Order: sequence, then C-alpha cells, then structure tokens
Amino acid sequence: MTYPLVSELAKAGIGVTVSCRVLKLSRQSYSRWRNAPVREADVLRAYRINALHDAHHDDPTFGYRYLADQARRAGWRMSRRTAWKLCSQAGILSCAQRRQRGKGKNAGPPVFDDHVKPVLRADAPNRLWLTAITEHCTT
Repeated sequence: MTYPLVSELAKAGIGVTVSCRVLKLSRQSYSRWRNAPVREADVLRAYRINALHDAHHDDPTFGYRYLADQARRAGWRMSRRTAWKLCSQAGILSCAQRRQRGKGKNAGPPVFDDHVKPVLRADAPNRLWLTAITEHCTT
C-alpha cells in the first residue's frame, strides 16, 4: 500500500498533490485512507477469516461449507460464497480433497520436424522401402 509513502513524503515537505500524481493515486482515496486507515470492512473480513481458521483448526477435513456453518454458529454471519472466497484468499484448504477427473496424464513430447532431410532415390522399382517411425510412440 502506497498511502503511508504519501504521508512520509508530505512530512518531508513534498506536496500531497505532487506525490499522488507521481504515484498515480487519487487524492480522494488518499484522504479517505488518512481519515480512516483501517476500514470497518477490513476488520470484519479479518474477524471472519479468524473464525474460519478456528473452525478449520478444530477439524481440518471439512471444506468451506462446513466452515461457514461453524462460523455462523460462532456468531459471524456470512454466506457460503463469502466463506469460499475468504478461505481461498487465506489458503484454508480441506485435507480431504476430491480426486481429479481424467487420466491425469500430461501430453507427450511435441513432434519435431525432420532436420536430417535424407535424399532417398531408388535405382529400380521395389528397391527402397520407408516407414516414418516418428509417428509411433517408442517409449
């Protein structure tokens, strides 16, 4: 966050307008931050994350739906969508994950062009037989 930098520059004698212009900030957002450095929404978000973390600490096998229910029982109102967003931002994951669908194999190596470019000429018919082994998996 660059708002504290603007405050330090203002104490050093550089104008707020100039600092905001150089840092590409609006003066209005800086003034709003100066009047209330920590917003109520940020405090509420921190308390909700703390409630989700406490519920996760009690039983780490459950996902965000169960954690949202536990946080509601603890007195913190939030939807499941909000719980999902907060859990993903805070890195709160269930230790029991679903399996990934599909075979789980990565794509094979890329097919490369033929850089050898051999000159193949037959002296007579039915003397030269070829096959392209690059088309078949050799591993």
